[in-house]
Amino acid sequence: MVKKLREETGAGVLEAKKTLEATGGDFEKAAAVLRQKGLEKAIKKENREAREGLVEVYAHPGNRVGVMLELNCETDFVGRNEKFRHLAHNLALHIAAMAPRYVKPEDVPAADLDREVSRWRADAQAEGKPEAIMERIVSGRVAKFYQDTCLTEQVYVRDENVRIKELVTEAIRTLGENIVIRRFARYELGEEL
Repeated sequence: MVKKLREETGAGVLEAKKTLEATGGDFEKAAAVLRQKGLEKAIKKENREAREGLVEVYAHPGNRVGVMLELNCETDFVGRNEKFRHLAHNLALHIAAMAPRYVKPEDVPAADLDREVSRWRADAQAEGKPEAIMERIVSGRVAKFYQDTCLTEQVYVRDENVRIKELVTEAIRTLGENIVIRRFARYELGEEL
């Protein structure tokens, strides 16, 4: 059970063993406890500087869509790690499929967001919505806008139960270093310039 718990959570041998003992041998409880501990550790690491990593280049079959992604970590050791490289590849594949425009909500230019909010507010007024409901409609559309256009807010293309930011947080927990999606560029053949 300790081995299986380690594989599933990335915890150390002693930590897995102690957690299993503390939960009375309940595997699911132990896994949940270790995931929570890992999440707390990952949150602490989010402010650490990440200047190493790699640039992943992905061309979708048929070469009609290409992605270049910079994924950073703290050390070159993790940057060469197979799990880190796998994460970079999966993120590039996701970008090719889902076409986000920004990395995170903070990257959305205020002018773009203001323009969209004005349009949504005008649409709600045209439909005759009351002011109180209009604000809820607009805030819901802002959240949906972020989910559609911001990479970290998108649902992972290979698992609809996971968001990209959760995928990165899990990698931080597993690899033990801060990981940052620095930037990306997506090219599609024939797209408007």
